[in-house]
Amino acid sequence: MIAKELGVGELAERSGVAVSALHFYEAKGLIHSVRTGGNQRRYARSVLRRLAVIKVAQRVGLPLAEIAKALDALPSGRTPTVADWRRLSAAWKRELEERIKTLIQLRDQLDGCIGCGCLSLKACPLRNSGDEMAQQGAGPHFKSLGQDS
Repeated sequence: MIAKELGVGELAERSGVAVSALHFYEAKGLIHSVRTGGNQRRYARSVLRRLAVIKVAQRVGLPLAEIAKALDALPSGRTPTVADWRRLSAAWKRELEERIKTLIQLRDQLDGCIGCGCLSLKACPLRNSGDEMAQQGAGPHFKSLGQDS
């Protein structure tokens, strides 16, 4: 007979996520449990899928706030379907593509910055050439390709 709900230790073992991380995720609203009469946490088996998504999303660098927002859009009370996951991943795919584009640009422009070491406001595209991007706030800003010089 398969248990309908998992205890925190079993969930940790099955998911590869530390008990302390499970408690943290629960405190942040990423996963949910019910309490037994003895105040022990019990998790629905569907939490295993949510944890898998959380781990993958963290591995690719998505912040927990973004992960929580996406998970909040999933249906409650049932295991998400393939279509549900597809919608969730489509939003992340756009964000990851933008990050990849930015990282490629950084990689391609970084050698000049390392070579001169000056971080000149006049010449360095990584630093914010001519301080054109000051309206974005204090500190250095990465000027994307295709923006006017």
